[in-house]
Amino acid sequence: MFDPLIILVALGFGIGARALGLPALLGYLAAGFALHELDAQAGEFLQTLSDIGITLLLFTIGLKLEFKDLLKPQVWGTTLLHMLATQAFFMALLAACVALGLLTLSWMATAVIAFALTFSSTVFVIQVLQERGESASRHAKLAVGILIVQDLAAVVFLAFAAGKVPTLEALALFLLVPLRPVMLRLLSYCGYGELFTLAGLTLALGGAALCEMVGVKGDLGALIIAASLAGHQKAKELSRNLMQFKDLFLVSFFLLIGLSGWPEPQIVAIAVVIGLLSLLKPFLYFPLLTRLHAPARVSFLSSMALGNYSEFGLIVLAVAASAGWVDAQWSGAISLAIAVSFILSSPLNTKAHSWYRRWQPKLRSFESIKLRQSHPDTQGVKVIVLGMGNIGTGAYEDLATEYGYGVLGVDDNDHKLLKHMADHRRVIAADATDPDFWSRIDLSEVKLVMLALTNHQENMVVTRLLQELGYPGHMAAVVRFPEEAEELEHHGISAFYLFAQAGSGFAAHARAQLGL
Repeated sequence: MFDPLIILVALGFGIGARALGLPALLGYLAAGFALHELDAQAGEFLQTLSDIGITLLLFTIGLKLEFKDLLKPQVWGTTLLHMLATQAFFMALLAACVALGLLTLSWMATAVIAFALTFSSTVFVIQVLQERGESASRHAKLAVGILIVQDLAAVVFLAFAAGKVPTLEALALFLLVPLRPVMLRLLSYCGYGELFTLAGLTLALGGAALCEMVGVKGDLGALIIAASLAGHQKAKELSRNLMQFKDLFLVSFFLLIGLSGWPEPQIVAIAVVIGLLSLLKPFLYFPLLTRLHAPARVSFLSSMALGNYSEFGLIVLAVAASAGWVDAQWSGAISLAIAVSFILSSPLNTKAHSWYRRWQPKLRSFESIKLRQSHPDTQGVKVIVLGMGNIGTGAYEDLATEYGYGVLGVDDNDHKLLKHMADHRRVIAADATDPDFWSRIDLSEVKLVMLALTNHQENMVVTRLLQELGYPGHMAAVVRFPEEAEELEHHGISAFYLFAQAGSGFAAHARAQLGL
């Protein structure tokens, strides 16, 4: 079967999975298994796309490496403790299966399979958070930080599994440090269009090829090059530009897993059991996070999002199989376990917020004493501005002339908050979608809530939350598109159409300059 036809089948299965409320990658895996039953054979084109997808995956991970965030105990401490506990648990489980004669595995294979099960899915978590409008929330940032540390552990494994010995020329990679300003300047010249995307692909794929020439695994080289750019706004933009390309090329990787065939029947049964055991992951994440001083709500929602297995585990197994450490059929087995974990995790995540509200008192009892004793000042608040970017700051300044200290700015960006505090604005760090935050405010005294979040889904989450809490005052929100304004106004929210009404403000500014 031609590779383009295989991709067409993957598209159909992906649409079917999405229609069922499941991640599209489950459809790609299912397409691979279905095509295997039809004796379809993949060509070199699919394998090439798969390799590019893995390289871009590691490159985009490198672009997100902001070490100051990863050095927080809630991130690296939780990740390492959870991975160690999960590793030990699955090694014991697989060893028991070997002892009972259900499996035949070496100790190396047992360790590698258990390691592949320690990860949670970056693709799944980001998709769930984006669909709920929570990409900028505290629990999203915490979950993504944990995922990045997990990915780094996988990168170390991949570098070890490759068995490559760097040549003396590999020392030239240290030149990336002084070359960082040069690369960023070149990226700035590329703007934000197709040239910018092409520059990113060149850095990822060209850098990987150069690293292979000096004895460094290409995927690892791509991550190192990307990490040298991390922390700059251009790196963030490049990560967003390449995200869709990475996901697109990884379709081939998931197809190849299915096309490699079904594992033996007893392994299929064990894989399904392993998939069911993903339900236990949040029960370990939550106490670890709260013990390391993460708020109860942030810990609960992060734990629920991370309650699955990862596509990165398949990459680990694929590399281990090529090194002869584990039978290739385990890639298919773990793909089944991942599928089961996604099927279970999807509906559970849709109920996470309602479950937290129901069990809020019990869950908050797990918070550390340090957090229970910290309560930001919210007394006398009359106006709340959610999102202290340029728009929110302008609104704050205008309203402060009338309400003074009664205006409260809310944001989740620590760097931004420090600047506002230096300018003597009343601001606090909080997640606008957090009912614990709103419980500290006397909503009967609040006259106006301004949603300057620019994320429509997040605006809707806050709107529904305040309506559930019985907020009696007025609300206004910034929107970018007419359909967003219609939905908000349907819920009784005054919508400020940013692009249209900004034009009126621009015209007024121009008239003032002309003295009209």
